Amino acid sequence: MAEQFDMVIRHGLIVDGNGAEPFVGDVAIRDGVIIAVGAVDGGGAEEIDATGLAVTPGFIDLHTHYDGQAIWSNRLNPSSGHGVTTVVMGNCGVGFAPCRPQDRDLLVMTMEGVEDIPGVVMAEGLTWHWETFPEFMAVLESQARDIDVAVFAPHSPIRVYVMGDRGANREPATSEDLERMRALTREAVAAGAIGVATSRTLIDRRADGEPVPSFAAPAEELVALAKGVKEAGGGLVQVLPEFGMAGNPPATDFEIMRRIAEESGLPVTFSIVPGRSDKAKAFWVELMDLVEAYNAGGKGPKLHAQFAPRPVGMLASFDLTSNPWADCPTYKKLADLPIEERVKELARPEVKQAILTEEPDEAVIPLTALTRNNYHVMFEVSDNPQYEPEPGQSITDRAEAMGVSPESLAYDLLLQDAGRNYLLVAFANYPEDTLDHLFRFYDNPDAVMGLGDGGAHYGLIVDSTYPTFVLQHWARDRKGRRLSLAQAVKAMTSQPALVIGFDDRGVIAPGKKADINVIDHAAIHMDVPRVVSDLPGGGRRLDQQAHGYRYTLVSGEVIVKDDAFTGNLPGRVVKGAGAAKASAPIVDGVA
Repeated sequence: MAEQFDMVIRHGLIVDGNGAEPFVGDVAIRDGVIIAVGAVDGGGAEEIDATGLAVTPGFIDLHTHYDGQAIWSNRLNPSSGHGVTTVVMGNCGVGFAPCRPQDRDLLVMTMEGVEDIPGVVMAEGLTWHWETFPEFMAVLESQARDIDVAVFAPHSPIRVYVMGDRGANREPATSEDLERMRALTREAVAAGAIGVATSRTLIDRRADGEPVPSFAAPAEELVALAKGVKEAGGGLVQVLPEFGMAGNPPATDFEIMRRIAEESGLPVTFSIVPGRSDKAKAFWVELMDLVEAYNAGGKGPKLHAQFAPRPVGMLASFDLTSNPWADCPTYKKLADLPIEERVKELARPEVKQAILTEEPDEAVIPLTALTRNNYHVMFEVSDNPQYEPEPGQSITDRAEAMGVSPESLAYDLLLQDAGRNYLLVAFANYPEDTLDHLFRFYDNPDAVMGLGDGGAHYGLIVDSTYPTFVLQHWARDRKGRRLSLAQAVKAMTSQPALVIGFDDRGVIAPGKKADINVIDHAAIHMDVPRVVSDLPGGGRRLDQQAHGYRYTLVSGEVIVKDDAFTGNLPGRVVKGAGAAKASAPIVDGVA
């Protein structure tokens, strides 16, 4: 058989990303592009036998924070080890460009607080070979990496670049400030940004406890930024809403997003994380009612709710950033000891008694306070982790059955495995001790899966591994209603590609980019998270090994084979529509 293609994947179960019924066939690739799908006669320089394996498009994660990791590393893991071939960073309005030299410490402090990236890691890893956003994009383009990256222009750095201390202190912007921010957004989109991102939540705080610069920015400021995106060629606006934390009703978040969409002519994607309290439940339901009614009315661009497919929370451990007693005075005296010495001290009965009975100091990292007294949504993380735990498995339930206090049981569990045992604190997106509520999003064509947060919260979470959970749990092992494999794959491929406006990927079809996974769906699973020390300066982060990815291809090159990285680095920067407009030839003054 004559070689006509660079690669042919043969006899696989093709799950094309469109939600269609899977079928057995071949996929032929040449020059990084899919050439033929079905029965392929020509040979390939490389052939993969995919008999009994699923062949899917590469996964797309719309919500990551690899802004720093993309500078200091050529691997965007964990994401790239879990079938993800395209990530979007710059979310929540935080990032590193534009930035004057005198503002670097502020942006580092912001990322340290909001995204739990240690300041020492950023000090060691960031080159700062840029000031403007176009210069930042040029640095990204100059570096090889395993998967593709796209970037939002982040609101907080833009605000600080224009307003200096006034912007950092969240003072109102003048009309001149708004015009300069609008111009910087135009510049960013012309350089390749896919849109602009902002945060309005009180959870997002700098390392010094202050809210981020974008917090409480009025609708007029957000509309000005969005108009800058539109003027440069279009894109998407990403919003992290207030979620009622300042006491406002759902209509406040909705009206701001509606104004952005209608006045700029751009779609908006927003994070939605259902809480557990009756008030929180009512909030997200009412917000979705408003959004769905607006989208059905067709009066403006869509508002796309972005949801996580598993509980939102954090991992607690004596070996991580947080545990229920991290802010207790006795624990803080031991916190800097090596883990072996710390565990030895923590195991002493008098130390345990002191820690369990004393009042904690104010939390340095607001999220860590959420590990306290949430034992009813706290679960031990065991082999082959379960992110929709069975009833009766919470620390509260287990402690009651054992006749001990939840605090004592949690403490003893965290001492296991030499202090490296983990507890999952599922404080959100798990409102009824089940994930059934997510079918409201799965059944909504305008909602989109995301929120992996890869590159952030290094010592708190490892949620960027969610594609493996979706394949294992939602499309195979879940009790009760599940997703079909076709539905699960569509939710991670063509659906996010449509929202982000990337029409060259997300589907297995001729002419599409050859970003492809070959997966042993029957075997797919992942290990317990573990700490690795591969960040700049020996910094630590959580990682989670996947099993079942026989091949992951980016632009036709194999980056993962049998769950291991190959060393190939075909990833590139994916630019938005504004970059194409900026590079178009000008004829008679019109681009």
